[in-house]
Amino acid sequence: MSLKIRLARGGSKKRPYYTVVVADARSPRDGRFIEKLGSWNPMLAKDDANRIVINGERVTHWLEHGAQPTDRVLRFLDDAGLAKREARNNPDKAKPGKKAEERVKEKAAKAEAAAAE
Repeated sequence: MSLKIRLARGGSKKRPYYTVVVADARSPRDGRFIEKLGSWNPMLAKDDANRIVINGERVTHWLEHGAQPTDRVLRFLDDAGLAKREARNNPDKAKPGKKAEERVKEKAAKAEAAAAE
């Protein structure tokens, strides 16, 4: 049984509230879980102390027993000093696509033609 430390969504429409849970990887997002480890309220200010609440002792217990945190939860654990998250870098993501490059070339060609006249 592979375990995940992940977020389960609660709250109403457009008012999200998440609980950090340990669950079987095969169970649905808001379905059955083994234990609640904390909560995340994205509606609170980023500097609010109650925005992210995590039980560090239980998190380390589950990490020792092989539970894998999701990327978002790993960010929270890294901020709390409970786990290490390697920084990612994708420089190709910021590059424009093929159509955008074609539009830039067309615009440059039109500017050259207008300057030549």
